[in-house]
Amino acid sequence: MVPVIDHVAVLGAGGWGTAFALLLADAGRNVTLWARDPRVADAINTERRNERRLPGIELPVQVRATSDRSAAVADADAVVIALPSQTVRANMTGWALPRGVPVVSLAKGLEEGTGLRMSRVLAECGVAPDQIAVLSGPNLADEIGRREPASAVVAAAEHDLAVDIQRACHGPNFRAYTSTDVTGVEVGGVTKNSIAIAVGMAIGLGLGANAVAALTTRGLAESTRLGEAMGADPLTFQGMAGMGDLVATCFSPLSRNRSFGVELGRGVAVEAALAHGRGVVEGARSTPVVAQVAGGIGVDMPVVSTVCDVLAGLLTPAEALDRAMARELKPER
Repeated sequence: MVPVIDHVAVLGAGGWGTAFALLLADAGRNVTLWARDPRVADAINTERRNERRLPGIELPVQVRATSDRSAAVADADAVVIALPSQTVRANMTGWALPRGVPVVSLAKGLEEGTGLRMSRVLAECGVAPDQIAVLSGPNLADEIGRREPASAVVAAAEHDLAVDIQRACHGPNFRAYTSTDVTGVEVGGVTKNSIAIAVGMAIGLGLGANAVAALTTRGLAESTRLGEAMGADPLTFQGMAGMGDLVATCFSPLSRNRSFGVELGRGVAVEAALAHGRGVVEGARSTPVVAQVAGGIGVDMPVVSTVCDVLAGLLTPAEALDRAMARELKPER
């Protein structure tokens, strides 16, 4: 018998968490959205809006918000983690999730200090590995909020679990595909943020389509190398969670990581550029972790390493460009 997922708890009322709650409601689910700030929860319940994180979007009545941790997950058939990656462990430590329900991670990052993917963090926080799924793809929150068509990949070690989540979020404007390559889907979701920062810096420097295309393509090669070294299927990086997510994040001005990179390219300091953004720029904190993990297993990631040096203040974006162009000539691979 197919498990019925009717009530979904979405933990995290940022732009992506709010947009995902909306698409779940459009797919026929009842959603409880947890917001850390009681004022955000009240505004969602009374005004049907989360104006700071998803401006101009009216939320369906099937989405109810709360700032109460226990109430958020009570009677949930599935739990969605839509928290910034570096806060997942701390938040999960204080949560008592319903036993045996699927837990879906939307978080895109590697944990500082451990280098762990979010599915591994969840497992260390007590979630059974066979109940963990991850969802990733070209999913810009503002477009999801406007109900523009979008797709993603749901990956889980257990294929049946991936299918259950796929069915739960399938709606008139959202189509999900399934995979069992959890590692590949997560690595693609992490590395694309670093590459988007690099693309943004190139745009901020006034460079054109040639530079953007080159950075995106070489970034995909780097992501694939890292994924393979970590045990992923390289074909995953040709799909929705790899190339698809990379294209959306690198090419759209709606991308927080790209926009952050543009500011850096224009000469804005890192902290000031972060302060200008709407929402969390995951790549700003995950890029050094990606570089550290890659170095530890002998994977060459020059684009990611260069972004890391810019974030650390060791290079300006213009110096980073000069370094990239001066690299040793070699075959494409």
